[in-house]
Amino acid sequence: MGFPIQVGVIDYGAGNVSSVMHAVERTGAYPKRVSTPEDIIRCDRLILPGVGAAQEAMRSLKRLDLIEALDEAVNKKATPLLGICVGMQILAEKLTEFGESFGLGWIEGQVLPLSNIGKEKVQTPHMGWSHVSFKGAGEYWSKLVGRRSEFYFAHSYALVVNDPSLVAATVFHGYEITSAISKGSIIATQFHPEKSQVPGATFMEAFVDWSP
Repeated sequence: MGFPIQVGVIDYGAGNVSSVMHAVERTGAYPKRVSTPEDIIRCDRLILPGVGAAQEAMRSLKRLDLIEALDEAVNKKATPLLGICVGMQILAEKLTEFGESFGLGWIEGQVLPLSNIGKEKVQTPHMGWSHVSFKGAGEYWSKLVGRRSEFYFAHSYALVVNDPSLVAATVFHGYEITSAISKGSIIATQFHPEKSQVPGATFMEAFVDWSP
């Protein structure tokens, strides 16, 4: 019998780490709380969770000297990465919360307030259960989770990508918002799979089994 897949849940002071680790454990994989460059490089899968402000999340990654290791693991070694909520937003080039700043720059696009994305006035934050429609780059996930499933959201900002082919799923909140993106070994969601009961558990299992 082989060893279980080791999934590193990155603890940089900006994530719902315990809930994510419990969600990974339920898949049968081995969750490991990681906060050093060395640990990141050794993991079979990585999860970048996040709640709060994206700009502060970037400061935390820099303070812990994790950015170079993340780049090495994900972009050079093609280690599968799941970004969740703010963990999705900081993949972008530009962040706008509390003034303009830079994200990791792995995804061309910017993170904007929900009120600035569409023409309709929307309730902010977008919080609670919403139907997510998987499409395009989300074909793998739609086959396992279902093309349209409910997931849990809690956000006031969202990622607007320059390349529509990266969109893996959308959600309607007054207008269509990108709720997941996929690029190479990266899958990232604005929703919280760790809080999304059965659909979330299925999504996490799909991530653990994913071979991009």
